[in-house]
This record gives sequence, structure tokens and C-alpha cells, in this order.
Amino acid sequence: MGTATGSGRSDEVKAAVVEAIKVGYRHFDTAAFYGTEKAVGEAIVEALRAGFLKSRGEVFITTKLWCNSNERHLVLPALKKSLRNLGLEYVDLYLIHWPLKINHQHIKIPVPTEYVTAINIKAVWEAMEECQNLGLTKSIGVSNFTSQKIQEIVSFAKIPPVVNQVEMNPLWQQKQLNEFCKENHILLTAYSPLASTGNSWGNNSVIGCDVLQDIAKSRGKTTAQISLRWLYEQGVSFVVKSFNKERMMQNVDIFDWALTQEDLNKISQIPQRKLVYLLGFVVREPNDITAEIDSKL
Repeated sequence: MGTATGSGRSDEVKAAVVEAIKVGYRHFDTAAFYGTEKAVGEAIVEALRAGFLKSRGEVFITTKLWCNSNERHLVLPALKKSLRNLGLEYVDLYLIHWPLKINHQHIKIPVPTEYVTAINIKAVWEAMEECQNLGLTKSIGVSNFTSQKIQEIVSFAKIPPVVNQVEMNPLWQQKQLNEFCKENHILLTAYSPLASTGNSWGNNSVIGCDVLQDIAKSRGKTTAQISLRWLYEQGVSFVVKSFNKERMMQNVDIFDWALTQEDLNKISQIPQRKLVYLLGFVVREPNDITAEIDSKL
């Protein structure tokens, strides 16, 4: 379950995480940038107190290193701050949120491009490895990384990344990146599996997709369930967010049925369109954005 929200209401996040634990969710994804770490930690404490969880070990917590801490000497302090926010001794997974550095403490969206610079990935990754060696995180990984950037890490890493969290859904299928990650024993995790519908940065492109709607209607499922089941069948994990109990339950009701080959063929032909672009870059044509990001990285 994802916890990125534009509402800024920690009480809402806390209540939703507790409800999700009751429904059966056990992996919770947060980040320093989201501002939801404290609410997630408080929800875990409440769930333990209420008996919904027997121990901390029953939940898997992911958080992320924000771009203003993408320097070697800042990584460990950033993780320690996240742990204080969460009220935990360790996280299960710590990710580099984006492969770049934002040279400004307080940012507004969009971030001016002059604030964005490349990072020393070797130095930052060595600091990530130190975090794992200290027992402050069980595993380390990356987010929004290309195969080229991951290959660079793999070339020198003592501890390779175990996860790459990226935007992925039937409208942005990430086929090549998924194959690369499988070949390198890296689990791809999909964020925005429903195109972040309901969030200020999202849209209705997945839920409103005619192909997915037709399949959902024929199968007696929701469009969201078709998208999530498709992701599951690609061999990836995913971070889905809903604070509505009924939809929480629907979103995990995807394991006792399967898509047909005809369904998969139809989904494979859906025109591809990326939703989430790098913070700080004006959304223009995708090729222009990609070229500008590449020049920074």
C-alpha cells in the first residue's frame, strides 16, 4: 500500500494504514518526501496495541532517500531521521528515490532545473551499503532508475540493489526494463499502477481505458483489478493506494483468477504513455523531457 498523498493529513494516513492492516495489507511504502513516515509509524504502533499485528516483523516497511540528501555524508543521517519519524529501529527496504541531486532545501513544484544536478552514484551507493551493514535497513534498492544507471551500480556494488521502483501500469508497461531487472535478479515494483487516480498528479487514464474496461466487464471485475492482476502476472510487485475500505479489499482480491491469453494480447497493444515525469521539469513532449533528464544524469 502506498502512502503518497497530497492532502498532508497525517490522521487520514494513519487511519488508512490501520484499516489496511485489518484488511490484510503488510507492505507499506512511504518516503521522506511524502511526509507520511510519522503517520505510518503511529499506525503500526496502534495496530500492535490493538492486536491486529503480533509483532513488528509482520509488516514490511519501505522508505526512500530524498534528492536533497543524495550525497555520501548525508545518506546515513537521512535514514536515521526517517527511522525517528517512523519510530522504528530498522526499515525493510531503503531506496534512492531519484538518481539526481536537488540543491535546495525547500522546493516548490515545479522545481527550477538549475537546482538539479547529477549525483556521484558510487559514493551514494557505498553509503547505502553502509546503512544495510549497520542493520538500519534489511535491503537497499533504487527508484526511477534506468537499466543503464542500474548497470553502473552493479559494476561496482558489494551489495547490489534488490528493487527498482518505477512507474508501471498497462499504459506504461516497462517491458524492456522488467526483462533487464529479471536478468539481474532485481524485483521491479510498480508505482502508479492505476495512474495515481485521485491524486493531484494523477489522472483517470488507466481506470478510463476502454480496453481495460471491456475486459473488466466481461470478467465481472473492476478496471483496477484488471490492471493490478496484469501487473501481478508480469512478475512484479506493486504499490497501490486507496484510503477507501471497499476499494482496499477489491485491490487485493486478484489472486484466485487469471487473465486469458486474449486479455493479455489486448493489453499488450494498448498505446503507451508515461504519466510521472521528473520533479522540476516542465511537462512537454516525452522525447524532450527524456533528452533533458538524460543530459542531467
